[in-house]
Amino acid sequence: MNNIKTFFKSLLPGIFLFGFTVGTGSVTAMAKAGADYGMSLLWTIFISCAITYFLIHLFGKFTLVTGLTALQSFKRHIHPAVSIFFIVALTTQICGSVIGVMGILADVCFEWSKNFIDGGVSPIYFALFFIAFVYMIFLVGRTEVFEKVLAIFVGIMALCFLINFVILMPPALEILKGMVPNVPDTGADKNSFLVIASMVGTTVFSGLFILRTILVKEAGWTMADLKTQNRDALFSAFLMFIVSTSIMAAAAGSLYIKGITLVNVTQMINLLEPLAGSAAVAIFTIGLIAAGVSSQFPNVALLPWLLDDFHERKPNLKRPSYRIMALVISLLGLIVPIFNAKPIAVMVSSQAFGALVLPATVGCIVYIGNKKNLMGEHKFSTITNVILSMIFIFALVMSYMSYHGIVSTLQAL
Repeated sequence: MNNIKTFFKSLLPGIFLFGFTVGTGSVTAMAKAGADYGMSLLWTIFISCAITYFLIHLFGKFTLVTGLTALQSFKRHIHPAVSIFFIVALTTQICGSVIGVMGILADVCFEWSKNFIDGGVSPIYFALFFIAFVYMIFLVGRTEVFEKVLAIFVGIMALCFLINFVILMPPALEILKGMVPNVPDTGADKNSFLVIASMVGTTVFSGLFILRTILVKEAGWTMADLKTQNRDALFSAFLMFIVSTSIMAAAAGSLYIKGITLVNVTQMINLLEPLAGSAAVAIFTIGLIAAGVSSQFPNVALLPWLLDDFHERKPNLKRPSYRIMALVISLLGLIVPIFNAKPIAVMVSSQAFGALVLPATVGCIVYIGNKKNLMGEHKFSTITNVILSMIFIFALVMSYMSYHGIVSTLQAL
């Protein structure tokens, strides 16, 4: 029994990263891809998850070797301005994510509540409830509490989306065809560049790799824990692929076959019922709520973690200034319900913005990972550098798609 507990405890950092990555933003990106293009963009999920595994493993190993986190090494061995750039860029993306996540959660719960209450419960009340719930957990101020709560919500989310995958699974041949890289034709009301960039941005998230080094250092892992670190990284990436594919397939098996473009997440609720019944609607809604809540925990805590990491001090989420920061970031979740903004547009653009930061992240790990005086015998090998070069080129292409997609979206407004 103790061995089982130890094994699952060793997977908590991976579950934490999975919960951080596969939140409402990921659900939105994958559902929109499935609704607009069927399973044709499955290759994007596979490549993104493979890159994510490689970078999680690489960043984690870097910390095992050097004892330094990513921000600390950027600050010491490149320039403090580089670390500050990542803090500002990641915080900007997180703020956009918080706005979109809470807007989608509130809208979905409002739509679902119409089944039980005439006219439904106003989205503002749902937003206030979820904001208060997440903030109360933040006030506890302990990473291990975050990890355990996240594990519960991640389990609920994964189970719900897998059940929906079974109910709404598209033909196996369509799934296999989706593994062949292609960029679908972009119609007047679609933007495949932005969708692809958002899928990559939400999966290959720079904050994920930087946070990974903080978690590895906080866990006290050393090179003796290299196998545990590798297994944890693989487990996290595997979960990302399975759940992301399930979400895409559910949208492809419902909206795409009817030729309906996803504009509001509430469409999933309205259209799932005639296709798969009220049970599927309930399962999807619960999974979406679990996804949103699981991503909000790390979202509100990321800036305090990054600041403590930058100043090279022990993480302490109980600092009064951090509680104020977390409250301000949390309250951004009220923007969509109050001003009736479009949460999907905010969410997809926020995730696509992440693709713009990725090349800088890859470039920095290439630089510090090849410093002999820092890495010693663990200096990056030729094979590692070749793979990183390919990822860097891929990241540049995704940045172009992201820039093109965001500009096209803004011009259409």
